[in-house]
Amino acid sequence: MDAARKRIWGWYAFDWASQPYNTLLLTFIFGPYVVSVVGDGSTAQTIWGLGVGAAGLIIAVLSPLLGAVADKAGGRMRFVALFSVLYVLGAGMLWFSAPDSFNVWAVMFWFAIGLIGMEFATTFTNAMLPDLAPRAELGRISGTGWAIGYLGGIVALAIMLLFLAESAETGKTLLGLSPLFGLDPEAREGTRAVGPLTAIWFALFMIPFFLWVREPQRKDRVSLGTAIRGAWPELRQTLRGLPAKRSLFAYLGSSMFYRDGLNGMYTFGGIYAAGVLGWSVTQVGIFGILAAFTGAVFAWLGGKADSRFGPKPVIAVNLLLMAAVAACVVFVSRDSVFGLPVAEGSSLPDIAFYILGAMIGAGGGALQSASRTMMVRQAPAEKMTEAFGLYALAGKATSFLAPLSIGIVTAVTGSQQLGVTPVIGLFLIGLVLLVWVKADGEEER
Repeated sequence: MDAARKRIWGWYAFDWASQPYNTLLLTFIFGPYVVSVVGDGSTAQTIWGLGVGAAGLIIAVLSPLLGAVADKAGGRMRFVALFSVLYVLGAGMLWFSAPDSFNVWAVMFWFAIGLIGMEFATTFTNAMLPDLAPRAELGRISGTGWAIGYLGGIVALAIMLLFLAESAETGKTLLGLSPLFGLDPEAREGTRAVGPLTAIWFALFMIPFFLWVREPQRKDRVSLGTAIRGAWPELRQTLRGLPAKRSLFAYLGSSMFYRDGLNGMYTFGGIYAAGVLGWSVTQVGIFGILAAFTGAVFAWLGGKADSRFGPKPVIAVNLLLMAAVAACVVFVSRDSVFGLPVAEGSSLPDIAFYILGAMIGAGGGALQSASRTMMVRQAPAEKMTEAFGLYALAGKATSFLAPLSIGIVTAVTGSQQLGVTPVIGLFLIGLVLLVWVKADGEEER
């Protein structure tokens, strides 16, 4: 394998390594476990929303400044290494969430530390995308990266369900086995092992990233101290000039809203299923595998569509899909499906939610893949690093909005179903703003 291909595969390794934080912790294993320990779906969703929202606020404040520092000083790899440590520490500490000594605020603190590490590391690795290949190939590379990430999530989730995560009722895994390594089912050690597993997984599979990925040497890099001092003035100047670049400005605004809506869907999917439908951790895990599988397939297909038609139509179609799915979720409960009453014990609500989960995975995979390459289309070639810093800013500036709004609406209404409605508006706002985005950015005339 030549050096260029190694760089690309090393970059793919980050998607594979980091995905379990989303799949296992944020959505399908640890989130539902918190619901089961707290005991009340609405209370758990409120606390979860506030905790994730607080982490998002920290990310929103610090991410653009750190990006500005890295743009001037170079050395993205050292930032990735630093935030990888936070990822591993935050995930590993979730082992200390036993039911008999459960402190939800301490648990959310460590969860937020790991989440901050993951998001910052993702910011810097995404900014490396334009250096991997010519622009025409980036759609395929981005799509393949997302697909590999989803596959990593599937494998990690399968390991959890088959060998570690025990049913609260039977104490057995999906295979009917006791959790590996003699873990105590009564203390939920099999399920709590999701934290250490996620940490070890990341540390192991990041090795190819650090071995193979190399940054282009910058001739104009400055010292770290100089970069830190100049970060805010540089960022302020960049922000002031944005309105003059209409297409870029519109795309940053569009992606700011729809990515926040997508994060809201991912964050609360498992918690919603556990609280509204009463699903077990195992059932939520199966749901996760289905969503991740469709995400992998459609991220790969979306990358191909991106290369053929461009990212804008791919984004628009998937925004319509995600808004429709979010609306449908509100009308699925244990008592009714789309307004039609169902008999007690009916499997129809479960089937409906499995289908919606598959659609969330499909739409989300293609949408995220196309979003990265759309940023490349919008950015001048000579300012690509600065543009990805802006993309990071847009993605983090309101990353607290969906979790906080879901938490607040859930608290006010006392309903998990109504609590997810804010994400519908976020997808539609993103779609409207996309109208002003030129398919090939400012170069299009």
